[in-house]
Parts: sequence; C-alpha cells; structure tokens
Amino acid sequence: MNNYGESNGDSNVHEKQVEGHDHCENGDGSDNRVILGIDGGTTSTVCVCIPLFSSSKSLPNPTPILGRAVSGCSNHNSVGETAARGTLEEVMAEALSKSGSDWSAVHAVCLGVSGVNHPTDQERILNWLREIFPSHVKLYVQNDAVAALASGTMGKLHGCVLIAGTGCISYGFAEDGREARASGAGPVLGDWGSGYGIAAKALTAVIRAHDGRGPQTMLTNKILKALSLSSPDELIGWTYADPSWARIAALVPEVVSCAEACDQVATKILVDAVQDLALSVKAVVQRLHLCGEDGNGSFPVVMVGGVLEANRTWDIGKEVMKCIQEQFPGAHPIRPQVEPAVGAALLAWNFLMKESTGNSHS
Repeated sequence: MNNYGESNGDSNVHEKQVEGHDHCENGDGSDNRVILGIDGGTTSTVCVCIPLFSSSKSLPNPTPILGRAVSGCSNHNSVGETAARGTLEEVMAEALSKSGSDWSAVHAVCLGVSGVNHPTDQERILNWLREIFPSHVKLYVQNDAVAALASGTMGKLHGCVLIAGTGCISYGFAEDGREARASGAGPVLGDWGSGYGIAAKALTAVIRAHDGRGPQTMLTNKILKALSLSSPDELIGWTYADPSWARIAALVPEVVSCAEACDQVATKILVDAVQDLALSVKAVVQRLHLCGEDGNGSFPVVMVGGVLEANRTWDIGKEVMKCIQEQFPGAHPIRPQVEPAVGAALLAWNFLMKESTGNSHS
C-alpha cells in the first residue's frame, strides 16, 4: 500500500507536498527539527520522537530516541474515528513534551496503523493529520505492518514481515517497489493464526468439551483458573461481557502452557496457527517472487508480535520459520532490534533522504 497523497514523482512514495520552510542547523549537521514515528496497533499506540539529521549523514545506530509515549488503541475500525483521533493527538503531544520539543519542531510524521487497508483509509487519517500540522510538515500513512517491516530492515522496504499479536498480517515489498499482503482481515474474516484466533479456538474447545461435542482438554481448568471462574458455563458471560480482541488474545499463554504439557487439543490449535501464519508469508513471497527464479533466493522475514516471541519451549515463531524454510530455504528470520514506532520514524527519514537525492538530480 502506497503512502497516500500527492505524488512527488516516485510511484511508491506519495505524500502531502511541502512548502518551503527555513530552519537553523546546529554545528553537528543536525537541527532542532524532529520526526515522529507512530505504531498504532489494535492493543496500543506508541509514538517516538527522533532528531532530523541532514541528508549528508546516516542516521546513527542505535537511533537516538528523544521522547516516547504510549496510549490506547488507534484503529478506527475498533474504537471509532473520534477515539482514534484523540489517541493519536494525545500520544504525539506526550512524545513531543518528553522530548523537549513542540509541534512547531515537527518536520515529518510517519504513521503505521492497523486498519489502513485501502486508499480511503489513508486519506481519512491524512485528513486528521492535516488538521493538526501546518502545510510544510511531510505526512506518510501506512499499514502498521509496513512500520514493523521497517523496524527489522532499518527503514528499507524489502522482504516480508509477519506480525502475530492480537491480530496477524503478512506484508512484503519487492526490490522494484511492488507490494503484497495476506491475512490482516480481522477476526471475523479469519485471522486464525493471531492471538485472538488461537485463544478463541481454545475457548471454543472448552465449551465443546463441556457440552460433550469435543474431547476433554487441560484447557478447561487452565483457562478457568486464569479467569477466576468456576465453571465453563461462566465463560459465555465472561466472553460477551467485553468481547474485545486483546482481552481474549491475552489467553494465548494458557494455550501454550497446555501444549507444552502435551494436551492434544491445545497442540492442534498451535499447529494449525503455525500453518496459517506460514501460509500467509508464503502467499506474499510467491506473489512478489522474493525467492528468485530458482526458489532459493535470500530474503528477510521480519518477525513481530507477542505470539512469535521466542520465550517458551513451544516456540510458535520457530515453528513458523521452519515451515516457511521447507519451501523457501533462502528465507532468514529477523528479530527487530527496535520497535515498530522507531521503524516508522526510520521509514520517514528514508523517504526524506530519497526525495532529497531525487531533487538534487533533477
């Protein structure tokens, strides 16, 4: 999905055009201007503020973070437009305050947010941002998967990212700028490898075991204990009292624990999730031909999200990569060293440098 707005001559980078803007540089080649990078997921929204360095310098590694703020969900599909806008303004204001900067110092904003699935979604969010920032500020809007990819590639768009947290999505870019995605359609349309999908299947298994439609499972006692409930009958009331995706997805550790104890029902739920997650990556790889003509070409797979964290004996992320590499041996996993919000800021910086280079050659 392209950045939405007026074209600057690059078919893969669209943005709001910028008026001339004077600034004062410091002696180290930087100035007081800043970039905001925002990662807006289904569960939370993170904003980081980084300095804008001149085009003659590479961004330092590690990337200096001037300020960081966290707020609630900014997915307009989940919480509505008014709440989403309020969250974005709140988190940006707090990050700027912590950095010692203010709105006038902002030179570019890159927002990666879940729920951006079509140019109309991008235009809606750009309109929000245009009401906040003056015309010289460069605005970029992406799906949150793009920011997550950039967090593993230091702002470069090549390869594939797999996000598996509350929701899941696979997103990729070819070197020629083509892009593709798979999954990410939300729980109603079947993101079954996601945290929500795993936990929802576990809750269903408990109900089925209770009423005699399915096998008995350790999940029953494990989940009831975690929720301080005494009977599976109480699960129905618990689920519909607040059917938020993140609240249900929080039960994934209980499913993993049962699988580690060799519960067959829990194990099958995780095995199915692994297959679904791997399939979403394979679909993107095939559509973009990331593996090359012989199928053995090397490409990164950036792994992001709590479901994929390698901190359990039953390692979902490891199993997903094993499944991918059986078909595409050139796939190599990357665990990002920076969070997606930093990836969004790095993405903005790379867009700015690309534009600067293009202008110098025109």
